[in-house]
Amino acid sequence: MHLNRIVLSTCLVVFALVVQVCVLARLQLPGAVPDLLLLVVLGLALVYGHTGGALIGFGAGLLADLAPPADHAVGRYALVLCVIGYLAGLAKPETGQLRSATGPMLVVVAAAVGATLLYAGVGILVGDDAARQVGLSKLLFTAALYDLLLAPFTVPLIMGLARRSENDPMADSAGGGGESPSRWISTAGGVSTGRAGRMSRLRRPGRAARIGSQRGGLLARAGKNRTARIKGVKRL
Repeated sequence: MHLNRIVLSTCLVVFALVVQVCVLARLQLPGAVPDLLLLVVLGLALVYGHTGGALIGFGAGLLADLAPPADHAVGRYALVLCVIGYLAGLAKPETGQLRSATGPMLVVVAAAVGATLLYAGVGILVGDDAARQVGLSKLLFTAALYDLLLAPFTVPLIMGLARRSENDPMADSAGGGGESPSRWISTAGGVSTGRAGRMSRLRRPGRAARIGSQRGGLLARAGKNRTARIKGVKRL
């Protein structure tokens, strides 16, 4: 990963973890807790791809496992976010630009449900059945609902920051940037130049002269034929 990706990802992950532990976890909401850390991983994975998403997810999950008041085994949430970040990175658009907000919202819902199921499944494997006591269906519904309500205020901002860090002058000069206004302008200029060239070929003086000479020749022939018919009438 590039240095700007590492710095931006670290700052966003640490900020999201502090907000989640100090604010969101103390709201005492029914069911699950809004997972701001998951939304940060999703937003960065949709820009950086599956490899970057997996690395960021693993680092973010590891920090969440070590942060106090974590009451689960270290590495459990790191595994969950690593898998979710990798799968979310596969949904990255090929052009780098999203056509609508429907795709990211579906990714958020799927990630919230998948992270809850994967976390509960890993907990069952290690002997932690807390999800069964709370109610898995309630956790799935509330996790998807809270993350879906929080996503419009976080995911677009995170994706915008990630794209801005990618479109720096060094990346553009190296040819690694995505779509840029200059590329669109040059493409539009090429189209207009091509049209102007075709119009200029249609309006060349030589072609106009040939068309005029052809018309003149036809008129001359028509005039000679008419003259011949008139002369014939006179001779009769």
